[in-house]
Amino acid sequence: MATEIIMYTDGAASGNPGPGGYGTVLLSGKHRKDLSEGYRETTNNRMELLAVIVGLETLKTPGCKVTIYSDSKYVVDSVVKGWVFGWQKKGFKGKKNIDLWKRFLKIYPKHQVTFQWIKGHANIPGNEIADQLAVDASKKQQLLIDEGYKSGQSEQALF
Repeated sequence: MATEIIMYTDGAASGNPGPGGYGTVLLSGKHRKDLSEGYRETTNNRMELLAVIVGLETLKTPGCKVTIYSDSKYVVDSVVKGWVFGWQKKGFKGKKNIDLWKRFLKIYPKHQVTFQWIKGHANIPGNEIADQLAVDASKKQQLLIDEGYKSGQSEQALF
């Protein structure tokens, strides 16, 4: 039987672009793991997507049954409505966040993933924790460089 995981994810950016962070809460039975990281300059959408990716990459056993709760229409609709798979077939031409979408598509098939959109700031405990993790991460003294995001440059494919 597949391990069941509940994942709450959120991203934050102060300014868009600006300093940002992601927060992920993984729940399985009585276990909980919080993940977060902050970046000097990024976008909210990148952090929303990175929260999902890092959560999935953290799972040690393939084949987990994962329900992801996210308040990001960008992430949820891109997967649930199948847009990202069409983008992939067209080489992501004209799309943003290609580096992250490719990373997502590597890890996504390793698990049984379903997405559930939830309203942000609606007192849903897991989402509130993920939001706080993301905001706190974006305010850390030591912020990483989001190598996939370059301010003032196109996020489109250069090849």
